Amino acid sequence: MRLNLLVSVATFLLAGGFSVSAAAQDSGHLNTVVDKLSRGERVYGVSTYDLSLENARSLARSDIDYVYVDMEHGPMDFTALQAFLLGMIDKRAIAESGSLRANVTPLARIAPYGRESSAWVVKQALDIGLMGLIFPSIETASQALEAVRAMRYPQRRNSRYPEPTGLRGSGAAIGSWFWGLSGADYARHADTWPLNPDGDLLALMMIESREGVRNANAIAAVPGVAGFYVGPSDLSNSLGVPRNAPEVEAAIQTIVAVCTAHNIACGITASVDDMSHRIEQGFTILGAGRAGGGLTAGNDAAVRAGRAVR
Repeated sequence: MRLNLLVSVATFLLAGGFSVSAAAQDSGHLNTVVDKLSRGERVYGVSTYDLSLENARSLARSDIDYVYVDMEHGPMDFTALQAFLLGMIDKRAIAESGSLRANVTPLARIAPYGRESSAWVVKQALDIGLMGLIFPSIETASQALEAVRAMRYPQRRNSRYPEPTGLRGSGAAIGSWFWGLSGADYARHADTWPLNPDGDLLALMMIESREGVRNANAIAAVPGVAGFYVGPSDLSNSLGVPRNAPEVEAAIQTIVAVCTAHNIACGITASVDDMSHRIEQGFTILGAGRAGGGLTAGNDAAVRAGRAVR
C-alpha cells in the first residue's frame, strides 16, 4: 500500500512538472541551510519521527530552515523517508520563488555511531534526495573523515577539491529528480560544503562524549566537516555527571570555541528560554525540539525567540 502511495504521489508531482529555468537552477545554493550559513546567518529547525505526508507538508510551509528525520532513535525506514521527502515538495513555493531551492532543507540523523560503518546508510539516504546528514557520536578525526568520504563521489582528475577521496557510488536518479536537476548537474551540486564552496551537501558531526570533546580540534580540521551538533544528554552520561552539571556546560563551551576557531557551524537544541543564551555562546544551528503533525507551540515559540535575536 505504501508503494502504491509513493507511485501516486510521484505521478501527481511529475504531472505538474518543474518549469524552472536552467538559470534558476544555478542561482546560488539549492540547500537553504548551506545558503544561509555561507552568508553568516543562523538557521533554525526541528527534528521529527513523524514521516506522514501531512507532517511533511506542514513542515515544508513552516517558518524553519531545516527538518532532520531522527533515524538514530527512530526506525531507519527508507521507504517512509522517501514518501516524506516527496511530501515536502511545495510546487507553489517553487513557482513563486522561481528557484529550486526549497524553503526547508531535509536532513537526517542516522543510526550508526562513528565507530560503526555508516557508508551504506549514507548512500541510501543521499540517493533518495537528502541534503545532509548528522553523524552520531563522532569521537576521532578518522571517524569524521570516513563520514565525509561516504558522502562524496570519487572526484575527476581535474577536480579542484580531490581530497578526501570520495567513496559514494553513482546511482542517484531519485535524488537528482527530487532536487530537480539533471544527473550531471546533481553530481556537480552533490558535494560537501564548505570543502567545495559550490557544494550543497551538509556533513554535521555530533560531539557527545568525553573523547569527542578531547578530539574536537582534530575533528573540526577534517575537510568537508561543515559543523558540529552537540548532544548534551549523551555528553553528560559520558562525563558521568547530571545534565545540569557545570562540567557539561564547560564542555559545550569548549565545543563552541572549537567551531569558532575553525569557522564551522555549531548546532544544539534549545528551548525558548535557552535560545538567546545559545546564540550568545556562538551557536549558528538552533534546533527547536521535536515536531509532529507540524510545528508544536513550543517549537514555534523557540524559533520565534531565536529569530528575534539580532
